[in-house]
Amino acid sequence: MAGLLAGVVMVVHFIALLYIGLGGFLGWRWPKSIFVHVFFVAWGVAINTVPGLLCPLTTAEDFFRHQQGLGSLPGGFNAYYIYDHIIPRNLLPVVGVLAVLAVIVSYVGTYLRWRRRRALVA
Repeated sequence: MAGLLAGVVMVVHFIALLYIGLGGFLGWRWPKSIFVHVFFVAWGVAINTVPGLLCPLTTAEDFFRHQQGLGSLPGGFNAYYIYDHIIPRNLLPVVGVLAVLAVIVSYVGTYLRWRRRRALVA
């Protein structure tokens, strides 16, 4: 059971990362969803910049791995699953910039669409 739960946490973690990078675009359809996205982005930034702050999803996956007699994810979730497997390490700065740009574009688009909807109602 612990292996299944570790797998579920891993999938949820991938979905959370995709949401952090691209979820702001949901605000184009559902403007109020941007507030949830702001929380996720802030949390993602904090996890990667505040020393000692642990991601609860990584902590949960490590817990289930330990239940199976496995060690913690070496280097954390991103280092274990993403770096060099999905994204080459030398492209990480480019991917980081693209992720920030995606968030900015999604927020600007959300604001412009919200403003246009508001003008149509008024």
